[in-house]
Amino acid sequence: MRTVLRRPAFRLLFAGLFFSMTAESVLLLALGIWVKDMTGSDSLAGATFFALVAPIVLAPFIGFVADRYQRRPFLIATNIFSAVILAPLYLVHDRGTLWIIYAVAAAYGLSFIAVGAALNGLIKEVIPVELLAEANGALQTVKQGLRLFAPLLGAGLYTAFGGWALASLGIVGFLIAAGVITALRVHEDQPVRTEQRWMSEVTAGVRQLFGQPGLRLAVLGTTLAILVFGLGESVFFAFNDQGLHKPAAFLGVLISVQGVGGLLGGLTAAAVMRRVGEVGTVAAGLMLFVPMYFVGAVYQNVWAAFPAMVLCGFGLPYLIVGLQTLLQRTTPAELMGRTSAAMDALISGPQALSIGAGAILVGIVDYRILLGVMALVVSIAGIWVWAGRRLTPPAAATPTQSTDEPALVTEGRASAG
Repeated sequence: MRTVLRRPAFRLLFAGLFFSMTAESVLLLALGIWVKDMTGSDSLAGATFFALVAPIVLAPFIGFVADRYQRRPFLIATNIFSAVILAPLYLVHDRGTLWIIYAVAAAYGLSFIAVGAALNGLIKEVIPVELLAEANGALQTVKQGLRLFAPLLGAGLYTAFGGWALASLGIVGFLIAAGVITALRVHEDQPVRTEQRWMSEVTAGVRQLFGQPGLRLAVLGTTLAILVFGLGESVFFAFNDQGLHKPAAFLGVLISVQGVGGLLGGLTAAAVMRRVGEVGTVAAGLMLFVPMYFVGAVYQNVWAAFPAMVLCGFGLPYLIVGLQTLLQRTTPAELMGRTSAAMDALISGPQALSIGAGAILVGIVDYRILLGVMALVVSIAGIWVWAGRRLTPPAAATPTQSTDEPALVTEGRASAG
């Protein structure tokens, strides 16, 4: 990680993303807690996360737009948009204005897709391909490390001051991120616009995604797991409430415990990838979710949940770093936005359906049964992906060490080539 942080362009991008990731980490869980507190409903709280991922149906079009603009200005504009859409949260005051939270969550879901489409391309501009795993690992270290305090901060701000404090912190975080990224200087060629039919251009990312065997397996295996991951957005409210007998805000504590594993997972993801390759890292990430689902189904105990959440925390950065590094390494720059958005759609689309199903099922099926089903399906997905780990041998992810390059323009051109 120290190697990649020596590069000035990445340090500046890293700093900007720190502020936006802080805002994101505070908001995501806190919005669900806000709905739970106003309504007392696990299903309505889980529906907040459904609103966040529902815009994924527009991902191919967002990727198409992202590929028509330079990454840096597009990312700046997206952060400003993220700040603006949080302003209506100041109008939420009772159950009658609950729809505003859902509308804001859906709008933020759009910006989240746009950030991913631009960021994957921008990272490839400022970092050479042999350091992609370390760059993604560094970002995941911060993102998962934020889970140590950001959910508690969000829950604490909401408890002490109400929802307006969440909106304020989010707006400030996204605006600072936009300002910092504005200072980034990196060479970007003008996007090449090909003369193809509009639908062919929009679907180019899907063709790229399925044209790479390793990437195809990793995405399909993750998609299978995501079909049940989404159930957890409602199921864990029930586990916390009925199993642990804790208030809704205690979910912030569990997510912070998960952040301990996430922090360590981000620090070690690049090293794991050097041993088992990108597909193997994705498989390991999937399997590390299983203990938490098993514990939730069998043991309704805080002290059993804590270590299981730590393991779950390890799994998330392994899964994300493996997928993103494989995507960035195998995708041409001109297709990065569309391919990134296609991967988001293939993963988050089933997640949206799963979240919707979870919001319904948690009211009619014992949450322990649902957690048992989740453990079984994710185990199958992890074993399937692990069996194909040789599609991306460890040598494909091994970084070189001679990367200390101070010139920002040289960095961008080297990575683009």
